[in-house]
Amino acid sequence: MGFFDKIFSGLSKTRGNLEELEELFQDYAPDSEDFYEELEDLLVMSDVGAATAERVIYLMRKKTWEDRFRHGDEARRGLIQVLSKMLDVGDTGLRLETKPSILLMVGVNGVGKTTTIGKLAAQLKAQGKSVLLVAGDTFRAAAAEQLSVWAQRAGADLVRHEEGSDPASVVYDGICAAKARKTDVVIIDTAGRLHNKQNLMNELSKIRRIITRELPEADVETLMVLDATTGQNGLIQAKQFLETASLTGIVLTKLDGTAKGGIVFAIANELAIPVKLIGVGEGIDDLIPFDAEEFVTALFKQ
Repeated sequence: MGFFDKIFSGLSKTRGNLEELEELFQDYAPDSEDFYEELEDLLVMSDVGAATAERVIYLMRKKTWEDRFRHGDEARRGLIQVLSKMLDVGDTGLRLETKPSILLMVGVNGVGKTTTIGKLAAQLKAQGKSVLLVAGDTFRAAAAEQLSVWAQRAGADLVRHEEGSDPASVVYDGICAAKARKTDVVIIDTAGRLHNKQNLMNELSKIRRIITRELPEADVETLMVLDATTGQNGLIQAKQFLETASLTGIVLTKLDGTAKGGIVFAIANELAIPVKLIGVGEGIDDLIPFDAEEFVTALFKQ
């Protein structure tokens, strides 16, 4: 199954939510307030969010006037263009040119962070890269054990300490090991929750400082893993991490399990952070690079 087919299949629930759009376009009239009100409602139901839906409507009105839309098929194409452009907020590719490069994975517990790390490790190994996993989540019981299982599956190295150890010390040892072994990519797991949010953010800042000090020239991707099924709550989480973690991208998991895939547009519009990877299934190959044009096309393809 190709990338587009995976996206198309994975977005079936979200697409079902937007099927009413086709009927809406059939009755399209450029000056119809009912059209814009119904369009806004459908966008909100797909978890685009009220603020982003409002912006889409503004841009659609503007485009309708500028391009002199008269028919529903013109408006449909116009909406696809508006949504595609909204997702253009930065490079969606991973920068992994240096040796080593760093993938710093952040996010709350339960979003699929460990599974995402395992899938990434397996994919990078399949590309011929050497990979080292760092068990920086030392506060959650069995976190290192779960990461160890994925390391074995992927054929990646692993650096871990005892449960309750200082996460920054694990990261430091992992970076030292990567330098010694000339590893291509280091993937660092981090805690999703401590006893309060401030301590969690302080820990992430400490880890970032160690990476900057030890590997000042390295490519560093700080990716937040978000569960698409949490919808607007995920957006709130992302805003909190953005304040501290210097996010470079989002990994959106469980997109195949929700009718609310519109969260992608809210992330782009309200946070201006590119979605870099999406999870559209349980398999290792179901974590795929995000392509804005293919994503929007899959939403509207019948």
